[in-house]
Amino acid sequence: MIRILKMSNRVAICLFRNDLRYHDNEVIALAHKSADFVLPLYCFDPRHFEGTHHYKFPKTGIFRTQFLLESVEDFRQTLVKRGSNLMIVHSKPEEALLKIFKSLTGLKVTLILQTEVTKEETDVEKRLQKICQEIKASYINCWGSTLYHKGDLPFQINHVPDSYTGFRKDVEEKLRIRPEISMPDKMKPVPTFAHEIPWGNLPTIEALNSTKPIPNSSSAFPFNGGETAALLRLKSYLWDTNAVAQYKETRNGLIGSDYSTKFSSWLSHGCLSPRRIHWELEKYELQRTKNQSTYWVRFELLWRDYFKFVSMKYGDRIFYPNGMKGRRQQWKKDMELFKAWQMGKTGVPFVDANMRELLATGWMSNRGRQNVASFLVKDLLLDWRLGAEWFESLLLDHDVCSNYGNWNYVAGIGNDPRENRKFNMIKQSMDYDLEGNYIRMWVPELREIPGSKIHSPWMLSSGALSAAKIRLGDNYPNPVVVAPEWSRHQKGGKDFGQGNPKGGTQRGIDFYFKNPGGQK
Repeated sequence: MIRILKMSNRVAICLFRNDLRYHDNEVIALAHKSADFVLPLYCFDPRHFEGTHHYKFPKTGIFRTQFLLESVEDFRQTLVKRGSNLMIVHSKPEEALLKIFKSLTGLKVTLILQTEVTKEETDVEKRLQKICQEIKASYINCWGSTLYHKGDLPFQINHVPDSYTGFRKDVEEKLRIRPEISMPDKMKPVPTFAHEIPWGNLPTIEALNSTKPIPNSSSAFPFNGGETAALLRLKSYLWDTNAVAQYKETRNGLIGSDYSTKFSSWLSHGCLSPRRIHWELEKYELQRTKNQSTYWVRFELLWRDYFKFVSMKYGDRIFYPNGMKGRRQQWKKDMELFKAWQMGKTGVPFVDANMRELLATGWMSNRGRQNVASFLVKDLLLDWRLGAEWFESLLLDHDVCSNYGNWNYVAGIGNDPRENRKFNMIKQSMDYDLEGNYIRMWVPELREIPGSKIHSPWMLSSGALSAAKIRLGDNYPNPVVVAPEWSRHQKGGKDFGQGNPKGGTQRGIDFYFKNPGGQK
């Protein structure tokens, strides 16, 4: 039975963006409590499918576009099961809402949405707020993207500590994580006018200026988008496999789906609440085990919070060439050199393997991200924004604050107290892929090079290269750069290849520091 709208009825429009879930969603809970009718809305904003700000890479690349489509469709199905639906519109939210508001003239209308923190998103919020003021609709925004609530922080945003350790200690000592928001079993009905207008179909991937990605059997992220897949992964990683109990030991892995949680893609789209992860971990720790690994999952979630709050503190400066610190540096814009990095053709196998994995799957390990970023800015001396925007385009789990915060950090223009650190590609490669299995997976032209000789093919004799069917400069590139500190880990001269006989277990420091006196 359709309930007829009356002038006294209250209508809540829920605009969803990066909060595509039903569980622990304050936007839905608030609308359910405060309105008689609720209209859920998602807009495929064409601005999200244009080019990145400086270098015009596709802003939302093929992998994230596919993941987003899956997430929106899954969310719609969940809402239908809860007695509602999701209106899907292919336009800017400002334009879509103006049309909807006209259909609700004379009614008490409230727009509810989750607030974001970076410029493009907050500019949309300002325009929406202005529209609401003009038509005398109410405007409410909610905070729902972090583990710790912004309103609970023990300091003002402009006093967020400039070191993660300082932030973490303050937050862990003084705050408690809020419980999940209680959600209704059934949603309030949609307004009657909504039965007379199209709910909209999910756009094709081609309509979003993209193409369907080709599945890759080697992908470390073989998962679908959406809340359903997210909750299944949470259950699997904790309860079905107990993989979480070894997380601290496996988190620097490179191959397979279980070396890390893989929660980040669902977190970035809002398909999974960080609080749900925390409270599920609490249950796991009570019923199974509590150790450094279970703590470390929260430790990583707190990094995500930190970058969110730091981005609020520094605003647009996280996007500036000189970063949060305003540290003036000269960045090169050698596009030929960048293309070698982008396509995984630098001649440095560990870098190439990681970049090809990203290109083929939209995924790269945390260990890989740190290394290829360091290589771009510290070895190639290229504009860090080239790397940040390429990651923004391709990464399944792109989160504006985490991505740009991390690139600031690696480029030495962020809030890293060790701003001059530089990763050693050969040491890292030997520490985390000693026998070269990861490299062989993604750089198959090197597969015939035995064992750890694969890390520095330019060090091999002509006979060894010939035996491996490698012609440097032909079927595999000469390295675009060879850093002097790499020689510390290249044993055996021209026939280098014995590697670390202990299998890379004695890792020592992960990086080197630049200072006026040279490399340490």
